[in-house]
Amino acid sequence: MPIEIEKKYRLTKRQRQSVLRRLPEIGARLEGEESEENTLYSGETLNVSRTALRLRRVGKRAILTYKERFPTSSSIKHQREDETGVADPAAMEAILDALGFTPALIYEKRRMTWRLSESEIVIDELPFGLFMEIEGPESDIKAIERNLGIKGLRVERATYPQLALKKGTKFGNVVEARFSQHR
Repeated sequence: MPIEIEKKYRLTKRQRQSVLRRLPEIGARLEGEESEENTLYSGETLNVSRTALRLRRVGKRAILTYKERFPTSSSIKHQREDETGVADPAAMEAILDALGFTPALIYEKRRMTWRLSESEIVIDELPFGLFMEIEGPESDIKAIERNLGIKGLRVERATYPQLALKKGTKFGNVVEARFSQHR
């Protein structure tokens, strides 16, 4: 079972600029930028306080993900994360529907992905804020945080789905957090 280890920070515009300036200075390399549409599903077998079933669309690609968060008081999250590529997102939506899963939340994200050694650093822009996530071994997360040297970094403990539910707009049974509301 793959375990994701990450720490998330809420950024100000100034902190985001500082992070983007510092990343190449500490040896990180930019791997790419992309826009995503994330659909989270609800269903009888999902415990929404601990689990998530997500279909992420990035251009013509799609990824189906199941996450299960492990209880912790640490700012570094540990969670089960199983993912698989999806060749036909429309067919996957039909399968999920047939299994009793329905869309509950949709949120958009713009992401820059950086790599440093075994760790991934992402700079995310969502309709409700700017964020950075560092994913990798705990010792690397702490070292990257230290090496970035950004003052006043604020840990964000809420998940993007939790934040999107608070900040999004409800359309029928689905909450949406989009850069420009379109339907």
